[in-house]
Amino acid sequence: MLMRTDPFREFDRLTQQLLGSGSPGTWSRPAAMPMDAYRAGDEFVACFDLPGVDPEAVELEVERNVLTVKAERRPLPTGDDARLQVSERPYGVFSRQLLLGDGLDTTRISAAYEAGVLTVRIPVAETAQPRRITVSSGADRKELTS
Repeated sequence: MLMRTDPFREFDRLTQQLLGSGSPGTWSRPAAMPMDAYRAGDEFVACFDLPGVDPEAVELEVERNVLTVKAERRPLPTGDDARLQVSERPYGVFSRQLLLGDGLDTTRISAAYEAGVLTVRIPVAETAQPRRITVSSGADRKELTS
């Protein structure tokens, strides 16, 4: 109901780490962002770890039943006389797509960013929520006679 992943993303990440391809901290493909997802009552909640990302650099887009989350962590600004000593924090574009089920209301998605965590809330559509159906007995039915 929830998630579409790129099966080659982790392979690319491992290859880049082992072979050191590209410049430090850059990615040839968007990097994955860690996520937790759960259902709480009448809404679906997804939390993405995006430490060090400016909230202005976060984009959410829904097209059909696919939610795309993109974020960009930019390198720290350094002066002309600064020399980079250690670069372990990846920067660049991070992206994740979630395939949303038909039972979710994509018109009422909300998102909040706090302490490096993006929390996306997607309400369950009213038509997809469980409802009780009354069962009538034979005594309750009226038959039409001509």
